[in-house]
Amino acid sequence: MNTEKVAPHIGRNIQKYRNQKGFSQTKLSQLSGVSYNTLIKIEAGGSKNPTIETLIKLARPLEISVDQLLK
Repeated sequence: MNTEKVAPHIGRNIQKYRNQKGFSQTKLSQLSGVSYNTLIKIEAGGSKNPTIETLIKLARPLEISVDQLLK
């Protein structure tokens, strides 16, 4: 799988679910324990290979599965 295409897709999904929950980037960062800068990079597609651990941390407060972030 081409990670250059995956990361922007993941970032768009994080942003979509974050907005559905009404969370700011700061709020999701606080709730997930993922740094604000990392979250911004993932959402912008600048992080080409977010770890599964990071995705799990982000998915929990969004009340979604990691699979939903990868779709």
